[in-house]
Amino acid sequence: MSEREFSLGRLAFRSLGAAVAVLALATALIAVLQPSAGAALAIALAGVVGAIAALAVVSTRMTRKELGPDN
Repeated sequence: MSEREFSLGRLAFRSLGAAVAVLALATALIAVLQPSAGAALAIALAGVVGAIAALAVVSTRMTRKELGPDN
């Protein structure tokens, strides 16, 4: 186990930060590319799916790192 204690606040901050970064990337793509409505919707939906995936990956990795792979 690491030297620091497990922090639920740090977990929430980092996992939500990863999700926000993915949504910001999707928003920037829509703003720069200025696609049609259907393509913008597809980019936005991909951004939402990507944000959920990023949140899951970051929270899983942090939890396994802090508490061990068995938890």
